Amino acid sequence: MRPHTVHAVMAVKHIDRAKSRLADVLTPEQRGQLVLAMFADTVVATTAVPEVLSLTVVTPDPLVATRARELGAHVLDEPVGTDDPLNTALAAGAADVRDRHGPAHLLALQADLPALRPAELADLLTVAPDGIRSVVIDHTGTGTAALLVRDTTAALNPRFGADSARAHRDDGAHPLSGHWPGLRCDVDTPADLDTVRSLGVGAHTARTLRAFGLPARIGDSVRTVC
Repeated sequence: MRPHTVHAVMAVKHIDRAKSRLADVLTPEQRGQLVLAMFADTVVATTAVPEVLSLTVVTPDPLVATRARELGAHVLDEPVGTDDPLNTALAAGAADVRDRHGPAHLLALQADLPALRPAELADLLTVAPDGIRSVVIDHTGTGTAALLVRDTTAALNPRFGADSARAHRDDGAHPLSGHWPGLRCDVDTPADLDTVRSLGVGAHTARTLRAFGLPARIGDSVRTVC
């Protein structure tokens, strides 16, 4: 196994239930289109990193599943009958990775990182310590952008959700301090959307936002279009 390699996992809920906090600036149809575009850019940036050996996407949404397969990801149906669908989905994805690939390092990523640069993710994988779990805290200081397990058998133990940065730290994850603005900026609010537009987004998100009449530039290192 090459140094710093991981298998990545993302979870995406139904797009018609996503991004309700953008309702003041986008219609429900636009929010669904934006979710798919940001997801596509996140996948493109993630899979452009050679150290990411595979990507597994867990979702109940057929549109997300289709897009994920088009982009080369392995897709799982979201587990049903749980009070914590996001973390259950990520844990299921992690278990599936190890069922298919054997002992492996794991990376759980948010699926709405449209300004993510492959170089940021590659740097994260280089600097994260071996043998422990690490967390990348998001730009708000309270959420989690990424959770990395540098142990081939330790559980992922995702704690995404409200105040997840604290929850992951309390569970023993080591916070990483790299300068990764695109990696740290997931999009939940209009202010978040303004932030990623200023950073520069991937081609799918830029094209979608322009169709909404919102100016958006493509980031210098996220120009791949699939």
